[in-house]
Order: sequence, then C-alpha cells, then structure tokens
Amino acid sequence: MNNNDAFFNAAQQLIAAGRFIDSKAWVPATSGNFSIRLPNGTIAITVSGKHKGRLEIDDIMLIDAAAQSLDGKKPSAETLLHTSLYKHYSDIQSILHPHSLNATLISKIFKTKIILEDYELLKAFNCINTHETKIIVPIFANDQDISRLSSVVEDYLAKNNNCYAYIIAGHGLYTWGRSTDEALRYLEALDFLFECELRLHGVKN
Repeated sequence: MNNNDAFFNAAQQLIAAGRFIDSKAWVPATSGNFSIRLPNGTIAITVSGKHKGRLEIDDIMLIDAAAQSLDGKKPSAETLLHTSLYKHYSDIQSILHPHSLNATLISKIFKTKIILEDYELLKAFNCINTHETKIIVPIFANDQDISRLSSVVEDYLAKNNNCYAYIIAGHGLYTWGRSTDEALRYLEALDFLFECELRLHGVKN
C-alpha cells in the first residue's frame, strides 16, 4: 500500500468513526478530533472546525510527527496532544477525542481521577481478562496552553503504566488503540462505565 492509499484508507476510517461517534451525541457542534498514524509515520487527522458527524475527505489532513501541516490545511489546536501520545506509545495507531456528556460530568465530580473497578466490561480493554481489576482514568485541568498541557500528560504517562484514556476537565476524553476499532471499543466501554459511576453518585436517573 502506498502512502496515498494509506491516507485514503485512514480518512475513510475517520469519517466512519465520526459518524458513529456523532450518532452517540459525543461530538456536539464542531467539537472533538480524531487521528490515525500511517505506516510511514505521518498522521491523518481531522482539520479544525468541522462537524465530526459530517466529515468528508477534504476534512482530513496530513501532519508530521512534530504536528506540522504537510498539506497546508489547518489542524486542531490540540494536535500536539495527538503527536505526544504517538511518541509515547509506539504500538498505537489511532486516537479519538470526543466531548461526551458523561466524560464532562465525570470531570466535574471526581476532579483528579476516576477509578473504574470490578466491572465485567473492563474486559473490553487490552490485556484485561477479569472483572477483578481496576483502571484509573486521570483528569487534567484544562489549559489553553496546549504545549504545557501536553507536558503534564506526558509526565503522568511516564510514571503510570496501563493508562487507557484521560479526561481534560470540562472538556472531553482522549483514548487510543492499536486500531480505530479498538479505540472505538474503548470509547463505548468508557462511556458506559462513566454513566454507571454517575448514576451511583446520584447524578443521572
């Protein structure tokens, strides 16, 4: 597969992911951004300011590993959060960042982290094969200085293994996987588990 084919395939995956995520009401207005790492190390990513449920090929752009545009299009201001994750995890191929209601509410209640423990659905995550476990999803304060926010995330990941996702407070969720399908599976699992925790804390009926 040449790079043009790889980009087209990645763009189609991101368009399909956007439609699915929008069907769940996880990307209101023009929120969120998604990306896929191509075999040559470049990254296909959604452009800034587009509705993710109505993406077209022209709404996907190409950047390098340093978050620089390779085709003249404008990437999201949060592109550095994608490239830093790709640098940290050599095996991941896709990153999804929706602005879901449940993730936003979780960040208002739990402040610094949410612990998901003893749920059967934890088996949706790679390397987990029992409900008798837990995962921690850290919550970071929102920051318009994306370089500084990226450094905070990188520091956390350097010290904590087995992180599957993180939340930016009042903003949204980042999760990633070895494929777009895996990242979508994580999104579905996390949203369900977040809703369980919210109901346990009396937030939703």
